[in-house]
This record gives sequence, structure tokens and C-alpha cells, in this order.
Amino acid sequence: MKKIEAIIKPFKLDEVKNALTKIGVQGMTITEVKGFGRQRGHTEVYRGAEYKIDFLPKVKIELITPDEMVPQVIENLERAAKTGKIGDGKIFLSPIEEVIRIRTGERGKEAI
Repeated sequence: MKKIEAIIKPFKLDEVKNALTKIGVQGMTITEVKGFGRQRGHTEVYRGAEYKIDFLPKVKIELITPDEMVPQVIENLERAAKTGKIGDGKIFLSPIEEVIRIRTGERGKEAI
């Protein structure tokens, strides 16, 4: 099993969610986050004063998937989140040792 974490632009969330549910992803956790990478934020003007916004709003998606689904999940996630512009985000992949469903006690793939 693997944990996939993706940081994406907020307006791409529905497109990514739909792409992942179409291929059988049954659950995910979404968190609103702020951050920056190479983009380094941007400047805005408010009432004539210019100021820098260092941390841009992003959405973090977390999901656990069986090893055999990882390439398909990443491909669909990448395709749905991509705009081709700076700040599209990142995908992180981590191994998961065990998953336990609290309600039933199921373990492993059955608990996903």
C-alpha cells in the first residue's frame, strides 16, 4: 500500500476528485493549506499599497491505495491537476506499513 499526497491549485479539486473516483478511489482527505515553491508567492496592490503574498492557497489531497493502483492514480491525478503553469503542485508517494479500520478491525487492503 502507498500513501499519495498531492498539493494542487484549489480550483482543480473537483476535476481531480472526479478523475480519481472514476478509477475506483473510494476515499480521500482534503485539507486547505498555504505554501510556496519556486513560485515564491506574488505581489498585490490594495488601496494603492503594494504588498507581497508569500504563502499561496493550495489544497492537499491524501489517499491510501493498493500498490497495483498507484500508477493509474498518479497518472489521473497529474492529468486532472495540470494547468501547465507554474504552481501546479507536487505529488508525494510514501509506503504504508498497515491500515486498520477502527469500526470493524479490518486490516490491510480491506481497511482502505
